[in-house]
Amino acid sequence: MLTVANLFFSLYEAESRDYIGNLAIHFAAKEKKMTPSAVLVHVPDVAKGLEWYKQAFPDAVPIYLPEFDFTVLNLHGVYLEIVQADEKVGSGKNGTVIYWSVENLSVAIAHFDSKGGQLYRGPMDIENGLSMCQVEDPFGNLIGLRGPNTFQENK
Repeated sequence: MLTVANLFFSLYEAESRDYIGNLAIHFAAKEKKMTPSAVLVHVPDVAKGLEWYKQAFPDAVPIYLPEFDFTVLNLHGVYLEIVQADEKVGSGKNGTVIYWSVENLSVAIAHFDSKGGQLYRGPMDIENGLSMCQVEDPFGNLIGLRGPNTFQENK
């Protein structure tokens, strides 16, 4: 016998299934969000570039891929891939710059300076009390840095 209570429960159960199904779809979509996975750095000499980037990013773990005779650097889940510059993609400052979060911008700048990097732009103040700058690697590529800063603003 269909009662108002049974009808209400059936509708509630159906809505709950739809709600739970929508939640499942929502969370599945979140799992597939777009996140950075690799940064390709084009250099004129891969061996020299790889050695420099190992020193510049000491937390990066080298992973050798024998099937490609290639080493990538795993930096906290993002792969730094030091690759050969060619006629399609040369080395140097030609557009996109990846910015890395650092605990102390002035310490990070000093670190890159000690490895042969040169301050290219900034530091300049940005949102939330942070600053940012760009450092040029020995191959002409730019590395962006963002974090708390103790330097005065330069432009």
